[in-house]
Amino acid sequence: MKSLRIVFMGTPDFAVASLDALCNSSHQVVGVITAPDRPSGRGKKIRASAVKEYAVKHPLTLLQPDHLKEASFLANLKKLNADVFVVVAFRMLPKQVWSIPPMGTFNLHASLLPMYRGAAPIHWAVINGEKTTGVTTFFIDEKIDTGAILLQDKTSISKTESTGEVYLRLQALGSKLVVKTIDQLALGTLSSHKQKESQSLPIAPKLTKENTRIDWNTTAETIYNFIRGLSPYPSAWTTLYNNEQEFFLKIHAATFELTSHHHKNGAVIIEDKQFKVWTHDGYLIIKKLQLSGKKKMTAQELLNGFKIDDDSILR
Repeated sequence: MKSLRIVFMGTPDFAVASLDALCNSSHQVVGVITAPDRPSGRGKKIRASAVKEYAVKHPLTLLQPDHLKEASFLANLKKLNADVFVVVAFRMLPKQVWSIPPMGTFNLHASLLPMYRGAAPIHWAVINGEKTTGVTTFFIDEKIDTGAILLQDKTSISKTESTGEVYLRLQALGSKLVVKTIDQLALGTLSSHKQKESQSLPIAPKLTKENTRIDWNTTAETIYNFIRGLSPYPSAWTTLYNNEQEFFLKIHAATFELTSHHHKNGAVIIEDKQFKVWTHDGYLIIKKLQLSGKKKMTAQELLNGFKIDDDSILR
């Protein structure tokens, strides 16, 4: 099998597993492209990406372009003389970049394409209560996540798993699929097929403050899936109206029960030392939460020092 020259493009921790797998394969990573160092966190300290930290530690040739169409960056990229570019959790590439390598540019996506195209495929699969998800490698083209599919691998999602747990499994699964894709490309045994198009395919848009807010007028299971789908980050949120005050509240973990009732959706009741919230067809038992400006805590820890009024409600 021919040893291929690879340029790897990625930024977050999810991408590091694939980069590490390629570095430990029979192929050669001749360059790494990642985002420029940026301010992060409350202190706005300048931080390097997880991929940069790995590249510096090993060490690997590193490029951090501000703009992917810069002439100097494109020239340096071509000088690396790569056979193929591998992209994992990076930004959208212009054609001037993905068309460079003779064997093409392929991306690892954390869903079973064409399902869940977009920025947050793991989150939305869990939010929507999917029982199965997976990873896909595909050739990049002009649109987002629409290129010809190369390889896929599946895994199940249990009813109790959070996005964080599924993330770790897909990270490992994806790293193996990337190496498998490269190996088959080197052997000349890799084939591709076009994605099927349908208006009914679920998508995975970027998570925002607007689409991560809990709707208490839906079912208990829908809200439960929403909470675990946004855990541990960015977290589902709501507004607590308590004692004539408003509190921004993140909910990190919960369970639910189905039952008929006469309460308002979102109404809070403290019963048997449990923080319960009524929904359309039952109630949620909040397990872990976080008030604005406070640390994450159990519901019991909150109740030990925070009085919930009888008329409290979440909206």
